[in-house]
Amino acid sequence: MAGESVPEGPDLKELGEEELWELINDNRHRLSLGVRPCVVIPYLRQARVLTEMDEDEILSSHNLTNRSMRTSHMMDLLRTQGRNGAVALLESLMIHYPTLYTQVTGHKPSTEPSRFSGLIKYSELTEYLIRAVTGMQNELQEARCEAGKMSSRCTSLESEIQQIMEHEEKSRCLQLEYERIHRHLSSLQREVTQLKDEKCDLYVRYTAAIEEKSAMSMRLHELNLQIYQLQTELQTAQTESDFQKRRSLRCVPFTEASQLQEEVRSLRCQLVKIEKLNPAHQDILAQDLAEALDSQVELGSQLRCYREENEQMHMEKQELLDQNECLSLQVQQLTLDCNMHQQKSTVIQNQMRELQTERDQAYLSRNEAQTQIARILAEKDILRSKMMELQERAFSANAQHNKEWQTSNEKGISWEFTISKSENSSFPNRRRLSRMDAICPLSVNSFTSECEDLASSVRSRNVEPPSPQSLRRREGTLYESSSMELAKTDDSSLDDFEILPSVLSEDHTPSKKYAPDGTKIAYSLDKNSAPPFLVRSRPKAVRISGRVVTIAFQGEMLLSQIAVIGGNKTGVFVHEVTEGSAAHTVGITHGAQIVEVRYQQDQKSLRMVLEDSTSEEALWALGQVIGLCHLSLRPRQDDYEVLLQQLQENHMSSGDSFYVRVNVTIPASSKGTLTVSCNDILHVTNTRPTGTEDSWYASQVHPCQLLALQSGIVPNYYRAQRLLIHAIEEMNFQTSNCQKEGHMVAQNTHKAVRIVSTGRKGRNPLWVSVENEKSKSTDSDETSEPRSCLTLMPYTPVTPHFPPICRPVLLLPSILGRILDKKVAGWQGFELCEPEMLSSSDHAARLQKSELLEECEQGRNCYYTLQSVEKVMKKGIHCILPLGLDCVRRLHRAEIFPIIIFISQSARSARKLKSKLHRLNWSEEHLLVCSRSEETLLDKLPCLYHHVAPDSWCDQTSLLTRLRTVIWEEQRKIVWVEPDLW
Repeated sequence: MAGESVPEGPDLKELGEEELWELINDNRHRLSLGVRPCVVIPYLRQARVLTEMDEDEILSSHNLTNRSMRTSHMMDLLRTQGRNGAVALLESLMIHYPTLYTQVTGHKPSTEPSRFSGLIKYSELTEYLIRAVTGMQNELQEARCEAGKMSSRCTSLESEIQQIMEHEEKSRCLQLEYERIHRHLSSLQREVTQLKDEKCDLYVRYTAAIEEKSAMSMRLHELNLQIYQLQTELQTAQTESDFQKRRSLRCVPFTEASQLQEEVRSLRCQLVKIEKLNPAHQDILAQDLAEALDSQVELGSQLRCYREENEQMHMEKQELLDQNECLSLQVQQLTLDCNMHQQKSTVIQNQMRELQTERDQAYLSRNEAQTQIARILAEKDILRSKMMELQERAFSANAQHNKEWQTSNEKGISWEFTISKSENSSFPNRRRLSRMDAICPLSVNSFTSECEDLASSVRSRNVEPPSPQSLRRREGTLYESSSMELAKTDDSSLDDFEILPSVLSEDHTPSKKYAPDGTKIAYSLDKNSAPPFLVRSRPKAVRISGRVVTIAFQGEMLLSQIAVIGGNKTGVFVHEVTEGSAAHTVGITHGAQIVEVRYQQDQKSLRMVLEDSTSEEALWALGQVIGLCHLSLRPRQDDYEVLLQQLQENHMSSGDSFYVRVNVTIPASSKGTLTVSCNDILHVTNTRPTGTEDSWYASQVHPCQLLALQSGIVPNYYRAQRLLIHAIEEMNFQTSNCQKEGHMVAQNTHKAVRIVSTGRKGRNPLWVSVENEKSKSTDSDETSEPRSCLTLMPYTPVTPHFPPICRPVLLLPSILGRILDKKVAGWQGFELCEPEMLSSSDHAARLQKSELLEECEQGRNCYYTLQSVEKVMKKGIHCILPLGLDCVRRLHRAEIFPIIIFISQSARSARKLKSKLHRLNWSEEHLLVCSRSEETLLDKLPCLYHHVAPDSWCDQTSLLTRLRTVIWEEQRKIVWVEPDLW
């Protein structure tokens, strides 16, 4: 538009007022968008067409939210000045906006004095132009300084780049050297592998040779055996032949004898041949014998090595046996030490019990001493009153003595006799005051009887444990001593005192007056009786409430034996105990807090901690008890009485108090259920309201304060879980019927359901007591509920946070956030988060500390860190985060809670930002895809976010105005954060 040719217009000096303003109004839209009021107002003030009040109204009015509105209002004020206002406006455009001046008037701008109208004097105009030129020169100088700084920065960066390149070259050389060494190492490894293979082959050959040697030795042994057998047979044959020869010589004929001799000769020849072996065979046998001897030597050396190894193993075995004996001795010593420590702990516990007994006795002695001191003070007051009476008698006696002295002067009686007589009659001998005993003798009998009672009580020193009757008697005694009421008198200052009637004598006992209803009114005393002495009552002794007592008993139908009240805020207390039950037999009384319950089920030990459990959870846990159970109790009588008082005064309906975030829209029903929407915050104050079985009593929370808005009944966890599953099934059914109709339903029921899953399967994720998830129910639907628990959560526990400073701002989708971040950062009170350049060591250190939020897209080694965010927040302004959704959990871990604003997109709203997107090389499709992908991730955030509808803004200016309002509203709200459910 600036480059368009504008036709020459008429001379401005010839135009009238209406014509000038018509010319301005024709270009009003162009002027509203292009003119900044803060630039032209100094000239208009110099021309005296605007006043200081007009300037303040234009620049500081809250109704004028953007620059276009301020410019339009300025032109409206100039319209009231007539022709001077129009001329001054055009002259200011000629000076500061020459292009816009040409487009409006059709004339080229000129700084000649003749072209000005004369509203400003020549000297003032010259001074103004000089100031304008000076300001531009200053800006130019600042720009040059900035350019110099940037050039020096570029030089430093180039030097750093050069250093990095040198470092990279060194790294490349080291890499090449490393590769060379690696190749050499690989070759050496291959050679070592070859040597190992050759060594293995040699071992194989050596083994084969040893086996062959063994075979040859065996063969030699067999041959020796054969030789021995042949020699034996030869001897046998010789013997037989000799016998036959002798026999034949006796009885055999000569022919036969000759035949026999020939046979003998042949046999002898054969025997000689057999005895004379082959020399080659003998050499082979000799060689085998030598090898056998060598193998025998080697086997002897191996046997010697084996013997040495056996001796070494025997020595190691002996050392291990010695170590085992040392360890056994240490174990025995540790066992003795453990037994000793146990005995010491038992002795210490006994001493603690004795100290507690002595402490109680000291309290009793102190109370008795205080009573005795009170009696002594009362006697002192009585003696003082008697002394006052005696002084009055003395004064009256003196007065009577004066009268008698006067009469004696008249009658002549000696006054000395009168004085002695009056002294003898008026001042009798008084008992001298003396210190009384610290302990009243009357209390010895009561103390003795009390000690006799203590012999069978909890505080006795006997070996036998106390009986249940003594436990109950001791607890009743403690309660009676701790619940002493103060005496009521007419005077409000006597509320902290009690009356000791024992101080008074039997003749002067005060009489109490009672009203018809039995209430005490006052004490009435005789005129001459001593007043009752007022003693300040001792405050209640501080009891140790941290001790936990574990009691074992048969817990069949435990809820029929005891009744409980309370919740996760106050603790679960025993409220009533059934007379004659097992719980009553073991001494369980009301006012004890149930800390833990343990029992066995299906040969498994189950443990349930009820210290922070809700009323619903505690009732379910106690209903699961079967058989023998161990109940851990903590005495908290004072807290129990406070809870009862609050319940009676309707300050609370139970002891439960926790906050949840609703994940499914629940409409109102005929039963009077409270209407809640998805992402609402509820304050649950009763998990077992009277008259309902599967409901909670809750109230909606004010977004900016912890105040209840609307209260009512809501479904409990399991019924709400069924409603959530039903809503999901209904949405899937509607979507499958018709795609178009399903799209409409999805738009109409937006955020009707929030899918939240957890890794705590098999039980209620809101419960903390159940330790074993395989517990089986023994009752009806109430006890079987944890078995049906799924991963879908209709309620999510949340905790409130109150950020003390301005919270960071995160704009989504991320593509649109990149467009709007710089615009929002230009506002007053906002600043864009700047990335930091980190070295590799700093990056590793920050990464280990989880201080890195995201890597910058502009360049390498630039990261957004927690320190950069905190630096902006310390200034007391909002930090604009050019980041994605991944940074939210990292910020939460650092106790930084950003304002998350999601600007929903449609095809129509995306077309409004077409030009902005094209400048950054993006299209409308990219924006829509980014919006849909990030919208699915919003439900997984552990905090709430603000949703801006696409039809709530028409252009970028209205969107920025809307964002300013949203940020101001979100800053006032409470931040509700979910815990980690995995």
